Amino acid sequence: MLKKVPHTYVIIFFLIVFCALLTWIIPGGQFERESVVVNGVERSVIQTGSFHKTDSHLQTWQVFSSFFDGFLSTSNIIALILLIGGSFWILNDSKAIDIGIYTFLKRLKRLERSKVLSFVGVHNIVLVSIMTIFSLFGAIFGMSEETIAFTIIFVPLAISMGYDSIVGVSLCFIAAAMGFAGAFLNPFTVGVAQGLSHIPLFSGLEYRILMWVVINFFGFAFILRYATKIRKDPTKSVVYENDAYWRSRNETTAIKIEKIKPAAAWFALSIISVALIVFSITIPQSSISIGNNVFSVPAIPVATVLFIVMGVLTLWRSVQYFILTLLTFTIVFLVIGVMGHGWYIKEIATIFFAMGVFAGIAANKSPNTITKLFLDGAKDILPAAMIVGLARGIVVILEDGQIIDTILFYVSNSMQNFGEVGTVGIMYLIQTMLNVFIPSGSGQAALTIPIMSQISDLIGISRQTTVVIFQLGDGFTNMITPTSGVLIGVLGVARIPYEKWFKWAASFTLMLIVIGFLLILPTVFMELNGF
Repeated sequence: MLKKVPHTYVIIFFLIVFCALLTWIIPGGQFERESVVVNGVERSVIQTGSFHKTDSHLQTWQVFSSFFDGFLSTSNIIALILLIGGSFWILNDSKAIDIGIYTFLKRLKRLERSKVLSFVGVHNIVLVSIMTIFSLFGAIFGMSEETIAFTIIFVPLAISMGYDSIVGVSLCFIAAAMGFAGAFLNPFTVGVAQGLSHIPLFSGLEYRILMWVVINFFGFAFILRYATKIRKDPTKSVVYENDAYWRSRNETTAIKIEKIKPAAAWFALSIISVALIVFSITIPQSSISIGNNVFSVPAIPVATVLFIVMGVLTLWRSVQYFILTLLTFTIVFLVIGVMGHGWYIKEIATIFFAMGVFAGIAANKSPNTITKLFLDGAKDILPAAMIVGLARGIVVILEDGQIIDTILFYVSNSMQNFGEVGTVGIMYLIQTMLNVFIPSGSGQAALTIPIMSQISDLIGISRQTTVVIFQLGDGFTNMITPTSGVLIGVLGVARIPYEKWFKWAASFTLMLIVIGFLLILPTVFMELNGF
């Protein structure tokens, strides 16, 4: 008789207990830190040679209080998940997303009639196209938290196409994570690390683009192979039972396009249009940052005109198509906001919340009904929000126990006599493992790059290589580490238990880690532009 797999919450609790035990074994230590300005942003970095031992901060009852601190430190992501969950519940009640998926699948079947497309595989083209877009988002502006919102869209789409929720998560989260790891213009990893290493911003671009292509080639191939297997036999999925929730939604939803155009929908369109026109007048230009280049474009005015035109056309056809238009342009303005106006979690949550409210108004729902739908959605997604705070407790214990600096100090001191390849390998292993404890890319850069860049000077390798080691080590484990609030949030939204995700993602992540190491070696032995 097989033993029952522990609940995800149980796994996280035992990880917290394990980290608390480490504080009794590993002595406390700390680096002195100083504030420096990196790419116009002030960051706290360690001072070289400043490590000193401190009193041990043994963690005992903090095993329980770490949950509270975890909720506080991830309150922004928790709020994002709750607001998105409530807003999409309102949207789902209109059946707009179901109709969008139904329409998409109908057109997909028409494309399959083409002999050329049928030979290549229409489904494969769709999957690769979506993943390429999200990988570019990860490589260019570091998309991460935003994938939580897209999970609610792509999981039901993947289920409807005959796949499972893992494929749905791969379309947005995994694709963005691969782009994040192989980034060539990501300001949060490449930009910060190069700034701290005192090398030209976004230099070495050519080789990083090659890395991005290689990582995506092998990553997409792995996902497509898995997706093909699941489409042939969905029961082979490790989350087949968990996906019953999504399958039941597809089966019970009556696909019916309502030809009605309620006055409330025209009111919603008018209010949104007026607001966007005001924004277009007050913010006529957006400074879109792509790497080290800034392009001033009239993004908001152009998007506003397109929304008004598409809003009128789709609402004339059906209120559900209008709500789909509302969802589409929410994503458009999200991209504009992130790339051109520095939007982060607060703004992302706000725009999706507004989308949900206006979707409810357009569907002719009363204020009380909209409120009830929102609360139902927040209640449904609450376990996903809670687990983010719980998982953060792992990091809280390690930080409060003051053992992260100790680990980094002793490991960095022990790896300087292994030669170029050996030292590079150990540096890569450290960055990979450290990402479990410090999921923040820029935070990890501020802690490790000042040390790693000087070690690279001692052994005679390029500081650019150190940045590559950091970005690859920081990127891949984001797909599997339980301390990542984004990963845990995505899995919660997709209703994938962490232990089942780990079972699938372990081999995938290990493959990418090996590929990453092989990509580091040319930067050591070859003459590359920018290295």
